[in-house]
Amino acid sequence: MARIDPDDALDAARAGDRAALARLLSQVERGGEAAREIGRALGGLAGGVADDAVGYTVGITGAPGAGKSTLTNALVGLLRGRDQRVAVLAIDPSSPFSGGAILGDRVRMGDHALDPGVFIRSMATRGHLGGLAVAAPEAVRLLAAVGFDWVILETVGVGQVEVDVAGQADTTLVVVNPGWGDAVQAAKAGLTEIADVFVVNKADRPGAANAVRDLDRMLDMSGIPSDDPNLWRPPVLSATATTGDGVVDVLAEVDQHRAHQERTGGLVERRRTRAADEITRLVAARLLQQARALTTSSTATDLANQVAAGTLDPWTAADHLLTDHP
Repeated sequence: MARIDPDDALDAARAGDRAALARLLSQVERGGEAAREIGRALGGLAGGVADDAVGYTVGITGAPGAGKSTLTNALVGLLRGRDQRVAVLAIDPSSPFSGGAILGDRVRMGDHALDPGVFIRSMATRGHLGGLAVAAPEAVRLLAAVGFDWVILETVGVGQVEVDVAGQADTTLVVVNPGWGDAVQAAKAGLTEIADVFVVNKADRPGAANAVRDLDRMLDMSGIPSDDPNLWRPPVLSATATTGDGVVDVLAEVDQHRAHQERTGGLVERRRTRAADEITRLVAARLLQQARALTTSSTATDLANQVAAGTLDPWTAADHLLTDHP
């Protein structure tokens, strides 16, 4: 892919050029120096931690088949009814052949494909175990910087809720279906820690009321009070995304959670934590690159031969490499 000038492309994307935005996202996903240049160009454009007016991020996660894409489609429709711009970043499993995203679930959002106020992008996980692509934080920042009011992160389902989405979202929706399991399984999966709103989707099926009851019981066991205005107890809602039933209530609770965070300072704190975690990941990635360079040198090969021969222990070998190349 040809390198692009980040400043020119950002200006074009902010003016509504969808092709320029797509090229920027492709560079971000590919990583490397081009992605770093885009990241530097974004400085100051995406708003600070206290900027609650731009790019509010909603994460939607849950097991495969829970109806995440259909719920996303319905929420986008409601947000567009408010005349707000929406970007959807759909984190997909990677193709085993090309490494790119598998786009099958995007057909469920076809209602908005031609809407200039909606931008839908699939991003490959590229084997990232948490279900969230490493480039996703930069992509979210880019989408906020070009003026989207909402960024929806929809993650790939892997049979158990991926906790990474909670770290990248201002509000996290956990979507389950009737018959999904009981409160003990939910507690083991750590749902209480990551969910801001629970949605029992496909509520027109038998067992929906039981699923709501089990989730409420789980929240009772977690000890989260419902009468403390400074604490947020995740609401448990029923919805049928295919018909739109209950989706208005889901968005209303997202709005309530946003207002709660803005009032208590939770939004600022969540965004600061997110920034610190991203810096940690970037530092770790740079150090890993350095470590790989050190361990592929001729000196490293000689040390490996000594360790294999039993004349040197691996700890001393590592010390030699770090001492010679601090």
